[in-house]
Amino acid sequence: MNAGDLQQPDARTMKTRCCVVGGGPAGMMLGYLLGRAGVDVVVLEKHADFFRDFRGDTVHPSTLQVMDELGLIDGFLKLPHQRIQKMDGIFGGQSVRVADLSRLKVKYPFIAMMPQWDFLNFLRESGKRFTSLKVLMNTEATDLLRRGDTITGVRATTPDGPIEIAADLTIACDGRHSTVRERAGLVVEDIGVPMDVLWFRVPRRPDETENLFARVERGKMMVTFDRGDYWQCAYVIPKGQYEAVKARGLPALINDILQLAPILKAGMADVKSFDDFKLLTVAINRLTRWTRPGLLCIGDAAHAMSPIGGVGVNLAVQDAVATANILAAKLADGCPSEDELDAVRRRREFPVRATQRIQVVAQNNIITAALKPGDQPMPLALRLITAVPWLQGLTARALGLGVRPEHVHSPARS
Repeated sequence: MNAGDLQQPDARTMKTRCCVVGGGPAGMMLGYLLGRAGVDVVVLEKHADFFRDFRGDTVHPSTLQVMDELGLIDGFLKLPHQRIQKMDGIFGGQSVRVADLSRLKVKYPFIAMMPQWDFLNFLRESGKRFTSLKVLMNTEATDLLRRGDTITGVRATTPDGPIEIAADLTIACDGRHSTVRERAGLVVEDIGVPMDVLWFRVPRRPDETENLFARVERGKMMVTFDRGDYWQCAYVIPKGQYEAVKARGLPALINDILQLAPILKAGMADVKSFDDFKLLTVAINRLTRWTRPGLLCIGDAAHAMSPIGGVGVNLAVQDAVATANILAAKLADGCPSEDELDAVRRRREFPVRATQRIQVVAQNNIITAALKPGDQPMPLALRLITAVPWLQGLTARALGLGVRPEHVHSPARS
């Protein structure tokens, strides 16, 4: 007998058609779409709010199009954000242009830089009009409920004690360290990456203006985004070298950062210790199987993406749209069969694999070269893209729209 078969003493119980575990972009978008379709759905978010530093803040044209198709775009774009069209950088003192989104023939040819908590709060507030949607904050899934080989819901902890949520379908959207995925025994295929990232932010003064986003000099690489009153920064380090960076000391790290981005000099005075940096351990992986009977994994729970291109949020949203398109109507009759659940993988696996392949090519041909000590020649791919404007449109399409973008076809129940 599985541990999940046993009811926990004194646990409260509830029942729903679909339990979505995880309140990130995949989970909140899927909850919104299923609620919109009239499906009884509960979204579990383990934290009390969505406020988390260093979550993906890039909302790409593909996601903006989804928001437009849902009739949410006007309110969404009223939230504070910055818009990026041209992705410019410096490689060894030479200017490069990686992508130009203004060349895209789409309704929203820009990336909206918006704190992820604003995006998620907006979806939660917008979904309150759907009586079939419930979002439970401070509710952390800890195990699965089972009947034989079938997943029948989740066991969770709340401030008021344990709760068991019986669900015809459980959908894991709980990220790259998914508890649900681990409890289901699903196998992850890891793909190597050469880097980790130190995320940090520094204050920005009104007279500090610079449109560069990528900076590469003598074995060092950093990405900076102008976020209005602060700079969001990502300092790239070789894989597994964080302790070596700490051993060199904070002054050495700050000196390296200022060599790459002198514009940060005033703001870096606020960086007092390594506690001001957040280590992001970069991974690219994917599940070999996304389903069990009664269970489906999507978003980072099914495939972790590299931060290259900032596409993770948008892949998660695309997964949610495809899942609702395929399953929302079927959920009216109970849990779809495992083959019907696997239709989501069959729809989304090619875009995921293609995007990860692009990321691997970029990391092997650009990131690895950038992290080698000493002067490095600019990679041929960067030279070609910078020299040929129409290639900047191709990279913008891959970045902004992705491979086979999804459109909303799930039902909207009045």
